[in-house]
Amino acid sequence: MKIADLYIRVSTDEQADKGYSQRDQEERLRKYCELNSFQVRKVIIEDHSAKTFNRPAWKKFLAELRVRRGHSDVVLFTKWDRFSRNAGDAYQMISTLRRLGVEPQAVEQPLDLTIPENKMMLAFYLAAPEVENDRRALNVFHGMRRAKKEGRVMGLAPLGYINKISETGKKHIAIKEDQASIMKWVFQEIAKGKLNTEQIWKLANKKGLNATKNSFWVALRNPIYFGKVFIPKYKDEESHLAQGQHEPLISESLFYDVQDVLEGRKKIRRTTLTVDPALPLRGYLICPLCSKLLTGSASKGRYKYYHYYHCRLGCTFREKAPELNQRIADEIKNYARPLPFLELYKEVIISVFKNKTRHERSDVSQLKNELDQANERLTKARNLLIAGDLDADDYRIIKLESEERINRLEVKLTSGIKGTANVEALLKKAISNISQLATLYEEGTTARKRKIIGSIFPEKLTFENNQVRTTRINEGLRLMLLFYKGLDSKKKGTNQKNSDLSQEVTTEGFEPPTLRAEI
Repeated sequence: MKIADLYIRVSTDEQADKGYSQRDQEERLRKYCELNSFQVRKVIIEDHSAKTFNRPAWKKFLAELRVRRGHSDVVLFTKWDRFSRNAGDAYQMISTLRRLGVEPQAVEQPLDLTIPENKMMLAFYLAAPEVENDRRALNVFHGMRRAKKEGRVMGLAPLGYINKISETGKKHIAIKEDQASIMKWVFQEIAKGKLNTEQIWKLANKKGLNATKNSFWVALRNPIYFGKVFIPKYKDEESHLAQGQHEPLISESLFYDVQDVLEGRKKIRRTTLTVDPALPLRGYLICPLCSKLLTGSASKGRYKYYHYYHCRLGCTFREKAPELNQRIADEIKNYARPLPFLELYKEVIISVFKNKTRHERSDVSQLKNELDQANERLTKARNLLIAGDLDADDYRIIKLESEERINRLEVKLTSGIKGTANVEALLKKAISNISQLATLYEEGTTARKRKIIGSIFPEKLTFENNQVRTTRINEGLRLMLLFYKGLDSKKKGTNQKNSDLSQEVTTEGFEPPTLRAEI
């Protein structure tokens, strides 16, 4: 008498607890054993998918067969899809079972695997469920993609929303007021740029958001919050955003402001430092003795206050503020250039910029032409429909194709325009400021003076031996000065041998310091 193990599998826990399939399979297997005089050794019950053999009950059964060989002759199941839904894995497992002396067999699809031709039927039995699975998965994928295109949010609702079912049984997401107000605050705070993202995440959790760091980051990138649903790229269809059916939580402009902050495209606005007007260089100077940052203060004299820049924590460096302030003001005058030269410099930059971006501008122009053609095609189709020369079904097809193409072109055009920003307005403002740099500095507020200093000198300054020194100046300004020197040398007929010398030496008093600062 042969000894048999019965393998019963259902796909989910719910089927195992509430369904009839499990009991029905066992009944049919036991009846088969009675008719064929098989002795049932044990029954293995599984509630996992058959896509792989990584199933708890099956792995335990296989380990037992390896330890106790000869205790079983055959493992029985109702159909081959109960055994596996993956042909490749199934063939490997059949070989493994045979090496262990166990023959797998489906009682309702019996096959004598010692006959070579039966392997063709086995391939069919195994491939059919796999094809069914793939088709079902593809149908689900296309269904979900269609739903997204219609503006429906699939899956678990993001932070600030909740999953709901309408009276008609249609699933949708709605605003969850307690979390929604916190998420609005989160976007507004990140756009301000005063706190970093992790600080805002911690504060939001204290307010009651209860989100992990990863889910928080994912939420900040989700266009659902301004009312759009992201459609990923698939085959020839580009990724794009579809108008959602849900209520937006924030505006589109606020969402993209947050993206600019997260990606570093938007300069973080820090809290303004209150500085004494008599000490505009405070925070920009390095002590030449100890390389620490200098501070400033006022000492009360008999008739007035006297201001000084000085070090602290035991260092003795001290310098009168008015003299040092005037030294910086005089030095800034050296960077002002006449307007005619700056106009020429602007034209050179614009010429180079246009040469570098000619391909992008050409692409934008082409996209605009294609967009006009698509809109014109739709207009013509509408006129033909009104005139009765076009069937309604044909018009509907043309309209659907045209609108899809228009949306795709608009997405490409928007991204293309961002990459070809107009620099002429920025340059015009820049050369105006540089031409009157000294005046802007002398007549400006303390905040403006500090902004000018920070723009010209990206690194800290060192004052020593009545000279102010820095390691480098603004790269754009340095290139402009080199350009000016080149023109000036040609104008004065400077010897070519001298003009070939290094142009990277800065103006007198601004050579690199001997003592390197560590900020």
